[in-house]
Amino acid sequence: MLLLIDAGNTRVKWALARGDAAPGAWEAQGACLHAELDAAAATWQGRGVARALVSNVAGVAMRERLAALLSPIAIEWFASSAERAGLVNGYRDPERLGCDRFAAAIGARALAPGRALVVATCGTATTVDAVSGDGRFLGGMILPGLGLMAGALATNTAQLPRAAPGAAPPPLFADNTNDAIVSGCLSAQAGAIERAVAAHGGALCMLSGGAAPYVAPALACAHQVVDNIVLVGLHAVARAPVSMGDKGC
Repeated sequence: MLLLIDAGNTRVKWALARGDAAPGAWEAQGACLHAELDAAAATWQGRGVARALVSNVAGVAMRERLAALLSPIAIEWFASSAERAGLVNGYRDPERLGCDRFAAAIGARALAPGRALVVATCGTATTVDAVSGDGRFLGGMILPGLGLMAGALATNTAQLPRAAPGAAPPPLFADNTNDAIVSGCLSAQAGAIERAVAAHGGALCMLSGGAAPYVAPALACAHQVVDNIVLVGLHAVARAPVSMGDKGC
């Protein structure tokens, strides 16, 4: 059994998969806050995990914690490289691209091979990246995520409340302060994504991340919501031949 882990800034997402399964076809999956990681790890035990592939952007302490929890399982610490799983990395310094962004782009390409893509991951930060139809990661943009935007307004202004999106998106021109903050933050997120899609020739937009359900209704462009696209990318990597020069970090 293969264990896939996406350790992000706020949550840790994981999935269990068989080696011959298609990317995204998992035996089990879950997500937890960092503080809940020990309990989540207990669900991996006794499942016959022989290998773990981990994307970690949560820092050294998280890496050490995962290494202890996974011992003695063989771990590959996924890192960005010049090429992996059929995707060429066009970053100026390929190894400096966030490994979660590279994995998400690989996942999007695995789901829609041969398509020009915009991959938007809406988490603590929002990343919006472009992939060409012939399999090249072109680069992208990083902006504060929906929660960070709303939190910054609450922290740095004297009278604005800490706003949060509700079950239904607010009107564009809101008639109360909470909705006005949410409308502004959603419009900023959607505007960045729509601008990327337009600049990339109307590419297929894939949307993922914890805030994706809130951002998606604000988008005027066609889009597809994909749960855990980083894990999909890791699964595609696990199935692909290892290229010369690939290394963990």
